[in-house]
Order: sequence, then C-alpha cells, then structure tokens
Amino acid sequence: MRKLLTGLNLLVLSMVPIQAHADAPLDTIKSRVNQVLVVLRDPALKGESAKELKKKKLWPIFDKTFDYIEFSRGTLSRNWDKLNPDQREEFTKLYKSLLEKVYMDTILSYKDQQVVFGKERALGQNRVEVESKLISGSNEIPIHFRMISKDGGWWVYDIVIENISLVANYRSQFSRILTKESPEAMLEALRKRVS
Repeated sequence: MRKLLTGLNLLVLSMVPIQAHADAPLDTIKSRVNQVLVVLRDPALKGESAKELKKKKLWPIFDKTFDYIEFSRGTLSRNWDKLNPDQREEFTKLYKSLLEKVYMDTILSYKDQQVVFGKERALGQNRVEVESKLISGSNEIPIHFRMISKDGGWWVYDIVIENISLVANYRSQFSRILTKESPEAMLEALRKRVS
C-alpha cells in the first residue's frame, strides 16, 4: 500500500510542470545595465563614427529589458481601450521608436558615471521597483526601474528619473491629444514625430 501511495505521489508530481525560477528583479536589471555599460565603455566604439554600431549593439539589450506593450498600455491608460488591436500594435511600435529616438542620445552621452543599485520594493502583484542612482562626481541622479514579472522573466515597464515617471509624463501628453483628436489623428502625429 505504501509503495502504491509513493508511486501515485511520484506520478502526480511528474505531471506538475516545473516552473523555471526567473532571476530576481534586481539581478535582472543589474545584468542588463551592465551589458549596456560594456557597450558604452568599449574602447573600440569611441567617437562619432562608432555611434551607429553602438546603437546596433544596444537595441537587442533594450528589447530583452523593456516591455513595450506595458509601457504603451500604461502610457495610454484608459485611452488604451479607444484603440483597436491594429492601432494598439502600431502605437506600441511608434512609441518604442519615439523612446529610442528621444533617449538614445542621452544614453550615448554616458561618460563613465557609476551606477549604484539599491533595494527592491513591492508595488503590487508581480510588480516591483528597483532603486538605483547614477553618480557623476558629487551629483547623484535617482533612477528607479519599475518592473513586471511576465513570461518567466522581469521586464521594465516604467522608469522614474528624479521622481518623474516616464510613463506618467507621456500619459499626460497623449491624454491631451486624445481629448481633442481621434486615435488615428494621434497615430498620424506620432508617425510624423518619429520620422
């Protein structure tokens, strides 16, 4: 009887999928930031001529760090439901391009500042904020990464720089547009801004 129960237990346990444990959010963002720093500090990629190659090396790191759909959904907030699925997909792609365009020069202007990580703070179910700061001489700029657990990993869905949320900042801009314009008009304005 005991063997039968042990056998049944093993059978039941073998049918339960084993969940792969994702790294902690802090470990994930540390790893991604360090990957970016390796590219930015590469002596072979110094100077204006290496700018495009640097960008080419950074895009894949960003793509495995940021959840652009969550960025988009958070930015549009309740206006997300005003867009049909095709418009949502286009908005996400355009918004990603806008963020890359606006912030890439800031990232490329990195000059050996130090990044120091702090603690993780729970924000809700499957969401945390990881504290960090960029130190340059006597200046310290707090940068907090808001992350969501999804698809077995941790993804950034917002960045708070000096207490200003990237998502909240853009939310107010897009909200103003969508109170006066249709989603299609907003997308057209975004297309122009990105190109």
